[in-house]
Amino acid sequence: MNADPSLDTVRIGIVSVSDRASSGTYEDKGLPALREWLQQALHNPLAFEARLIPDEQALISQTLIELVDAGCSLVLTTGGTGPAKRDVTPEATLAIADKEMPGLGEQMRQISLRFVPTAILSRQVAVIRANSLLINLPGQPKSITETLGGLKDAQGASLVDGIFAAVPYCIDLIGGPYMQTRDAFCIAFRPKTAVRAYTPPV
Repeated sequence: MNADPSLDTVRIGIVSVSDRASSGTYEDKGLPALREWLQQALHNPLAFEARLIPDEQALISQTLIELVDAGCSLVLTTGGTGPAKRDVTPEATLAIADKEMPGLGEQMRQISLRFVPTAILSRQVAVIRANSLLINLPGQPKSITETLGGLKDAQGASLVDGIFAAVPYCIDLIGGPYMQTRDAFCIAFRPKTAVRAYTPPV
């Protein structure tokens, strides 16, 4: 997808938390899935800061702080959100938060419950630190896509809204760049007073 250079560049941190992938035991699929989805969702030029790290709470917290300090308006993590002993991404995220955004975690679980009853075991959280929104996402690429984009029926009508519909306006409210979504792929919701007129380049 070609970006529109007239729009603000959005710096996004993407973090895959996995002992096995970070050690090279298997190929990480979380970072490519995040990058691909965001490039399809946004007209903005995107600058990614990608990290692949093990399930170590202190390291996760340190990585998130570094990405916020580097100017990432949005930081998305994938992995490490279950009940297993090594799953500590939510704790690491909450430890560096200024504010918690519980509605995002609630909606992620509602989406996943459409597929598996064990979605109630997921512990994804979303927080704000400084001028950045940080969101824990599931570990599987399919689940990442469903969580961000929501669910549609066979005719393309929305069944459940994905969480990304609310992300651009949240970024507005905390002082970040204006994120212009590709409406055919993902429509961001903003109050009418917050919407900027935009005509995609031909």
